[in-house]
Amino acid sequence: MNNKQIRAATPDDAQDLVRFFRWAAEGLPDLIWAEMAEPGQSNDDVGVERAKREQGNFSYRNAHVIEEDGVVLAGVVHYRLPSDPVPITPDFPSAFVPFQDLENLAVGHWYINIIATKPDARGKGHGATLLSYAEECAIAHDCPGLALIVSASNPGAVRLYVRSGYEEVARRRLDIPGWPQSGTDAVLLMKPI
Repeated sequence: MNNKQIRAATPDDAQDLVRFFRWAAEGLPDLIWAEMAEPGQSNDDVGVERAKREQGNFSYRNAHVIEEDGVVLAGVVHYRLPSDPVPITPDFPSAFVPFQDLENLAVGHWYINIIATKPDARGKGHGATLLSYAEECAIAHDCPGLALIVSASNPGAVRLYVRSGYEEVARRRLDIPGWPQSGTDAVLLMKPI
């Protein structure tokens, strides 16, 4: 019996959300979580703890998943960006400056922080389904449009977003020591509604 649905994530989905974040951000979360880990705490432990939080951008409360027959196949973390730009102060973590700079160009928009599908479930339209769902949320929250940031080194994702009506607005060079994608561009794509 095929029973596919989009549902709000719960704390029990934290491990899947961690996997989705890793895939969507091409391993960058592990660099961040390694710096946050307490003695004896793994990157997974940090990611799961953050995903189970009641507040914060990377929280199950901002996530929806596609589930089929009890198995989570894909997920999205999305929310409205603040109405005012976030100040980039001298103590702002340098790895995040390009991302925040791009987010500041999309204030008030519905922001797709991460979107990912499990490898064995790719190519079945789950990404497009979640993008449509995010658009419904943006409309329901009276946002002027949607925004997301993707690595230029991920052409498959870029194609999906462009096919879905997103257009490039700006890009910033990423220089993050220890990250394999360092040296590529972060690309801000936006879609008006």
